[in-house]
Amino acid sequence: MQEIKRSLDIRPIGVQHVDQSADLLTYVFQVTNQDLAQIRGQSPNDWKKPVLEQCDGLGWFSGEKLISQLVVYPFSVNIHGKNFKMGGVTGVGTYPEYAGLGLMNDLMKQSLQKMRESGQTISYLYPYSIPYYRKKGWEIISDVITYKVRDTQIPKSYEVKGRMERVKWDHSDIKQTYSDFSKKENAAMIRNELAWDEHFRWERDDLSACVYYDEAHRPTGYMYYKVENETFYVREMIFNNEDARRGLWNFIGAHFSMVYYVEGKIFQNEPLSFFLDDGEIEEKISPYYMARLVDAKQFLLDFPFTKQVDEGLTIHLTDPMLEWNNGTFSFEWNTTKDISEADKTQHHVIELDVQTLCTMLLNYKRASNLKEVGRLTASEETIQYLERIIPDNEPWFSDYF
Repeated sequence: MQEIKRSLDIRPIGVQHVDQSADLLTYVFQVTNQDLAQIRGQSPNDWKKPVLEQCDGLGWFSGEKLISQLVVYPFSVNIHGKNFKMGGVTGVGTYPEYAGLGLMNDLMKQSLQKMRESGQTISYLYPYSIPYYRKKGWEIISDVITYKVRDTQIPKSYEVKGRMERVKWDHSDIKQTYSDFSKKENAAMIRNELAWDEHFRWERDDLSACVYYDEAHRPTGYMYYKVENETFYVREMIFNNEDARRGLWNFIGAHFSMVYYVEGKIFQNEPLSFFLDDGEIEEKISPYYMARLVDAKQFLLDFPFTKQVDEGLTIHLTDPMLEWNNGTFSFEWNTTKDISEADKTQHHVIELDVQTLCTMLLNYKRASNLKEVGRLTASEETIQYLERIIPDNEPWFSDYF
């Protein structure tokens, strides 16, 4: 096996490899060229070329043949009100005849090194295998709740101050509404043009869009949706206040005579059943995205801890892939509550792996929950301290790439 690996070489993927990258994608994910061509009528190469132009791609080659690849998107996310550069991992795949050589492990390590050099201290990905990525240092940080509502359970029309308007797919008011929303939601994508393009790449031609405007004609909510097979499908519903939420449901209710069901997704632990008069609906909670800390020390130095900090923290950290995340890290806060490295062990000490640290800092799970299931070691006093200094904002993430 090692003889085979020694005959291969690892190097960047560029636009000149678009044909091979598309071929690898279609094989590994069992996506046909016809499926890809349906995306806005583009050929697979037309679709992949812009991605390779804007992203960092890395691959293993046998001669000039691309046999394994990984692509990193240049994104940003909001972590408890602060922007962090994020490396979005996608396009992960290896031809099966080259499995078992550790090719993907090498691609991941080099890609994470590049992320660190680029200041991307955190990475997100959609897991096709949670156990596999967990072994590589990623951990679950968000859930998706799928729901199904009967037509008789659609709320009666609410009294609202604004109005709904159907708009074009890429209307600027949609992007403004999402921008306002993402600034409030922990773990949310700060969408650039590439993020918007990737979010609905497979569905754009099938969806309609509408915006809710308040009494001052300010956009405060929007929805992407489609009506098909007597079902109203909510692809994304965003609202910045209760009036907008009600206005959007009024719009859904206006389709009462056309549909028997409403189906959609919620990307936060906020069950829809609570808001309905008849809450006996179908809901299913599933893990959605995973994240990992690329540079744990720098992420902690940049992390927006609460201003209640009054004592230092020492972290004994392990990472299955990245040597710079392995070790002991101590931090203290000065009189202005600014964090800095400390040269000695602090009062509060915690021992955990990088997966647990990530999901704890993003507040997918609280420190007390993680201790109960044996994911970290710390005193009860330190657990209370961590829950006081880590903001209690639930993570929200709806994007897909």
